[in-house]
Amino acid sequence: MTNVRVARRYAEGLIEMAAEQKKEEVVARDLGVLRQLTKQSREFLLFLKSPVIDKARKRQILRSMFDGKFDAATVRFLDVLSEKGRENVLADIIDQFFALQDERQGIINVEVRTASDFSTGQTATLQKKIEDYTRKRVRITFGLDKQLMGGFVARVGDTVFDGSVKRQLELLRQRFAEGNGLN
Repeated sequence: MTNVRVARRYAEGLIEMAAEQKKEEVVARDLGVLRQLTKQSREFLLFLKSPVIDKARKRQILRSMFDGKFDAATVRFLDVLSEKGRENVLADIIDQFFALQDERQGIINVEVRTASDFSTGQTATLQKKIEDYTRKRVRITFGLDKQLMGGFVARVGDTVFDGSVKRQLELLRQRFAEGNGLN
């Protein structure tokens, strides 16, 4: 079983448990802290993935690090991961947890690359158009792409909307080649 499938299964269990205990926000906050830790601390990641450190020791270390700082539900989840020897997929579980949380809340994440910064008005217009298209709430992440001459490229899941100047020029060239011109 791949890490993503394993992570998805654990994330589903965690989100269900958090929902039952009405601790979704608290667990999400704790996982946000863990996400930052996994991204910023190479040592922590190496610790999680180390086959040399046995399960009991990892469990003890994790408990000493987070007991009293995290909600009991999150600490218990970390215990279960350690017992099952799955702490090495913690970063994937966290990603899957937040993806599931977004699905439950009807939120989709959209990545937009632009040639220059969008104004507040442009951002609002784009967000409204994507929300109308998807019929979901949208969370947009912007990134500058200096290779774009102008416009933007938006990725919504597996769908790409190419509103770049380069793409518009390609379409115009294609219309001329087909003999349609500017009709």
